[in-house]
Parts: sequence; C-alpha cells; structure tokens
Amino acid sequence: MISAAHVTCDAATAHAIASTSTTERPRLLIAATILASSLAFIDGSVVNVGLPAIGTTFGADPIDLQWVVNAYLLPLSALLLLGGAAGDSFGRRRSLMTGVTLFGLSSAACAIAPSMAFLLTARSVQGASAALLLPNSLAILGMAFSGETKGRAIGVWAAAGAAAGAIGPVLGGWLIDLESWRLIFLINVPIAIVAIWLAFLSVRKDDVVKAGSLDFAGGLLATIGLGLATWALTESSSRGFSAHTSLAFAAGLIALVAFVLVERRRDETAMMPLALFGSSTFVGLTLLTLLLYAALGGLMVLLPYVLITSLRYSATQAAAALLPLAVVISLVSPIAASIAARIGARPVLISSPLIVAAGFLLAMRIASYDGYWASVFPSILVIALGMAGAVAPLTTAVLSSVDAQHTGSASGFNSAVARTGGLVATALVGWVMIASGPALRTALDFAAIIGAATCVAASLRAFFWINLPSLSRGTSQ
Repeated sequence: MISAAHVTCDAATAHAIASTSTTERPRLLIAATILASSLAFIDGSVVNVGLPAIGTTFGADPIDLQWVVNAYLLPLSALLLLGGAAGDSFGRRRSLMTGVTLFGLSSAACAIAPSMAFLLTARSVQGASAALLLPNSLAILGMAFSGETKGRAIGVWAAAGAAAGAIGPVLGGWLIDLESWRLIFLINVPIAIVAIWLAFLSVRKDDVVKAGSLDFAGGLLATIGLGLATWALTESSSRGFSAHTSLAFAAGLIALVAFVLVERRRDETAMMPLALFGSSTFVGLTLLTLLLYAALGGLMVLLPYVLITSLRYSATQAAAALLPLAVVISLVSPIAASIAARIGARPVLISSPLIVAAGFLLAMRIASYDGYWASVFPSILVIALGMAGAVAPLTTAVLSSVDAQHTGSASGFNSAVARTGGLVATALVGWVMIASGPALRTALDFAAIIGAATCVAASLRAFFWINLPSLSRGTSQ
C-alpha cells in the first residue's frame, strides 16, 4: 500500500523529463510501462498479507518476517536513483527490460524458496530489480509523449498503479487462502513476460540520453549504510540493543557519512546531488516525507499481521480490510490537488498529516475489537483521507522547492525517501510482532500512538520549514 499511496510522487519523475521522442505504438508502450511498474507496486504491498503464512512454512520468528519486507525495501530505497542513472547511461529500454527480466526470475526464485535464507536473498534481488525497472518505465513514458497527450498518458499510468495497489493485496490474499503464499510471487512471472514483450515491440532502441560513469560507490555505500542500520534496528526492536547491534548501527552511520562525502565529491554526477539541500524547504519536505511514510509503512505491516494472527482474519479478509485505503486515495487525491492549487500546498501539508494522526488514534479501537466496521474501518478511512490530501501537494511542493535543473533528482530522491521511511518503520515494529493474543492488540495501541506522534512531527515540519512564496501558489502535478 505504500507504493500505491506514493504513486503520484513517482509520476513526477516522468513529468520532469523533457519530451524528446515519440512512439509508433503508444498504447502498447503505456501497457508495457504499466505492467512493469505494477510489478514493483504490487510486490511492495501484497507480501504484507502473506507474512503469517510464510512464518508458518519456515517456522520463522518476527525478526525473519520483518526481513521479508525489508530485504525488498532496502535495495529499492538505496538504488532507486542509481537505477534511473543507469537508464541514462546504458539505455532506458535496455535497463527496463533487464530490470523486468531480473524481477521475473527473482519472483520465481521466491516462489520455490526452500528456506528463509533463500527467500530473503531472492527478495533482495527483487528490490534491486524494482530499483532498475521503476524509474526507467517512468522515464520512457515521459519521453514518448508531449503536451496534453503526456498528461493523459501519465494519468492512465497513475490510475493503473493505484488500481494495482488496491487489487493486488486482495488477489494475493485470495491466492494464499486458495493454495499457498508461493503463488503471490509466481503470478509475477507471466506479467513480467508480457511486459518484456510489449516493451520490445513499442519502446525505441536509441534511448540513451547521456553517457557517463555511474555512481557505484554512492550506491554501494548507501546500501551498506542502510543495511547495517536496518539490521541493528530490527534486532534491537525485538531483543534490545547489544554490543553487536550498537557496533553495526555505528558502522552504518559511518557508511552513510561516507556516502554523503562521496556525493559531495561527485557534485552534479552524484546519484544524490547535494545541491538539492540548498533549499530549506526541500529539507523540510524530505523530513515530512520520511516521517509520514514511516508511520504509514509501519501500520501497513502491523495491521494485516494483527488481523490475521490475533483476530483470525483470513488472508483475503485482511487484504480486503485495507482496500479502502487505496480506493479513497485514488478518488480523493485529484480533489486535494485542486484544493492545494487554490489555497497553496503549505496549509494542505500542515493539515493532512494531522488527519492521518487522528486515524492512527482511531486504530486504538482495534484492541477492544467490535467488528470491522466499528473498529478497523474508521481508522483506515481517516488515514486514507489524510494521505489523499498529502500525496499530490507533496509532489508539487517538492518540484517547486528546487530549480528546474534538479526537478528530476528531487522527485526521485523523494520517492526513495518515502520507501526508506517504510524500511525504517518495518525495522522498528519487531517489539509489536513478538507479542501474541490480546497482548498483540495492546502493543498495537502503543504503536498507533507512536504513529500519531510521528504524523504530528511531519505536520510540524511543514509548518516550520515550508516557506517559499511559490508554494503558496502551487499547482498539482
């Protein structure tokens, strides 16, 4: 569901790329980019519903289950910008087809995984593949159309991505109940094959935009830094800090500092140009994104887990319980974008996280469960309304906070930060997942309070840091 909620921010990447080519088969090209992106969107959410079943198969503890999610989010978060740069250097068509191929193969590996270690390895390849296919599918879409046609094409892509985010978990839950959690990975294979075939037919071969060396050092340091810090947080959230976790966390921070130094040296050829942070508003928006999507990411892991393990929902029922989130975001986001265009992005970005915070507080009703409509639905509905208000204005604010030269980098970095928020949140929820029975629902109460506080902090970032005059007259993307 994180991916579905963040689909508009990702769409800004396509908006930011100049239209330099056309396609003779526009419908096939749109279909190819939709199918490729849907692989990443669906897989980022559907696995949450399958965690209890995966745990049963392998006798996995909560820490292992956290890594089923984070083994995917870690390389996706760390390598997303590098994946876009790979398309610029080696060709977007080639990068897209390579990413989709690897995603299909790693999905098949997940489906036949004989052990948890094998599954986690395959999940990490999935994440790296998604980091390659996602930005290049958007870049191809942005380059193939111009003017109003581009807007319509991106609108179709965004709507399809939101629909995939809504339908994917429900379909996955049904497959889990029908047969096995392995089917939620196996279904990616035919989708990948069709996406590759359509891309081969419709995407131009001469799509290399620029030649240059990739920031492999930056990508490696970002992956090591996030990986060590995530491992330390995951272990400590369930077992407490130890000498090993403290050392790993410190090493992760050192790697991230080294990453910043490497990016500074590479200047404009860096995967994360430091010039972005010359805008205090961009810094504030980055923190807002990190906090808001961390809160949402933690809930999207915990809620289906609690519904299945404590309230005895089936996988299909748990997935359907989350369906209003994607539906409301899809329907209300255009309205929120229009409101932000009239009154400015800043007031909307201040108020929307507060609405999400109210939804988190409503989630405390789940502890004294009195049926879905009374205990679960109100929370999901209010959180969805708040997220719908934030998504499009956040895109507008991000693009307005930097100069035209850096809009593509700013949008891509914001997408990576959103996924990093989910990564960190998933690492920290182990203390909830180790509980069982009524204690699990009580732990969810505390997690909901923390999520609400995180959303309030996100609102404060908007209040104190977003101050550019242009943002008060922002338009939606």
